[in-house]
Amino acid sequence: MFIFMITTCAGLNSVSAQEVIPTYSDYLTDNLYLIHPSMAGASNYDQIRLTGRTQWFDVQDAPNLQTLAANFRLGDKIGVGGILFRDENGNYSKLGAYGTFAYHLMFSRSNADLNQLSFGLSLGVIQHRLDQSGFTGFDPALGNNSTDIFANMDLGMSYFYRDFYFHLAAKNLLSVNRELFYSDAVPSNMRKYLVSAGYVLDLNPNDEWSFEPSILFQVREATEEMAIDGNIKAYYELENSTLWGGLSYRNSFEGAEYTTDGQEVKSQQLRYLTPFVGIGWNKFIFGYTFSYQINSVVLSKSGFHQITLGYNLGQSRQRYDCHCPAVNN
Repeated sequence: MFIFMITTCAGLNSVSAQEVIPTYSDYLTDNLYLIHPSMAGASNYDQIRLTGRTQWFDVQDAPNLQTLAANFRLGDKIGVGGILFRDENGNYSKLGAYGTFAYHLMFSRSNADLNQLSFGLSLGVIQHRLDQSGFTGFDPALGNNSTDIFANMDLGMSYFYRDFYFHLAAKNLLSVNRELFYSDAVPSNMRKYLVSAGYVLDLNPNDEWSFEPSILFQVREATEEMAIDGNIKAYYELENSTLWGGLSYRNSFEGAEYTTDGQEVKSQQLRYLTPFVGIGWNKFIFGYTFSYQINSVVLSKSGFHQITLGYNLGQSRQRYDCHCPAVNN
């Protein structure tokens, strides 16, 4: 078990070093812009979203992430947005800021049918920091600097047609040699690709319930690591609010080896189960997700907690006659 934990922690640190903003399950709590730049200004309300995520309450210096994202529509076709974030993992931390430009092509003839194609580009500046003040030994993977700053960019595309949607995003497109690590320790290629799609089902037009099955597939180019999310989300409409809740299941395609107490070598894939709930009341948004790692051998059983707070700004633009909550807020 000890060997497995060392391998797992090393793998998590490597993945964290390759990510800029990690892809968690907060996109399911009305926060799509955080991972898809093409969603800047896509909704009929301007949006502000604040998230806080903490892992493993019983582990000291466990990973935690905070993000502040806002996006707005300018005129009929232009969307803009910005993201601030802080990501900490023990002695290692990241601070960053992104700015986004999006363009929306509207093919709808009226508010009776939604037909929107969107493109987005995000440019960011990121600072990595490694606190080496408590280190007593020498690690050959570490460079001579305790901090470095670099830039990167994301591209994305979204398509909405009535109750169906599709997203595509290419993250961290620029290859970067970070001065915190030697080049052979962490690859300069941090590119990651996201593909997601979903459909909102209204089984009974006179009912307040609707259901949204969706998937998200992600792959890292350098390591060829892949994972898929399978999601189901339910909405319940009230007079001045919307309640939602659902379940997400994430499964990686790669296995990690570990040694049992009997010295038997086994392999397991990374698997998460994430229930989530939320409410949209007037223009306020609240969401909560809890991710639980369902592998047989884990570092901690306390799980991952994330809260999303949001507010929708301004006057509502044209509201479409469809079940499309990402656009009709």
